[in-house]
Amino acid sequence: MAFDGTWKVDRSENYEKFMEALGVGMMKRKLGAHDNLKITIQQNGDKFSVKESSNFRNIEIEFTLGVSFDYSLADGTETTGVWNLEGNKLVGTFTRKDNGKVLQATREIMGDELVQTYVYEGVESKRFFKRG
Repeated sequence: MAFDGTWKVDRSENYEKFMEALGVGMMKRKLGAHDNLKITIQQNGDKFSVKESSNFRNIEIEFTLGVSFDYSLADGTETTGVWNLEGNKLVGTFTRKDNGKVLQATREIMGDELVQTYVYEGVESKRFFKRG
């Protein structure tokens, strides 16, 4: 499938502002902006396996499209949410367990890049990944 492969972060837009909106402290924001995130995605029908590795953590997540699951953000914020496939985009809606606010996420292949877009409290951020 199109998302399959290993993707390494190449650049980010407005990522520190996004982390600030989430309530991430300044030191963690500065470190997070240079996390060297690498994502490995494997899709089998409507089931996904995603490995995330960065300077801060290594985790593996498995989810099925349309089925709610719990997910912890890199800063420890607990969420529950769901990924759906809308056309050629993965669209995620995650609700924070601590305050009930919603984090929207999309993953989309654009040219030779995987583009992740996050929106939280009106703040949008994009992270661009290259295969590798």
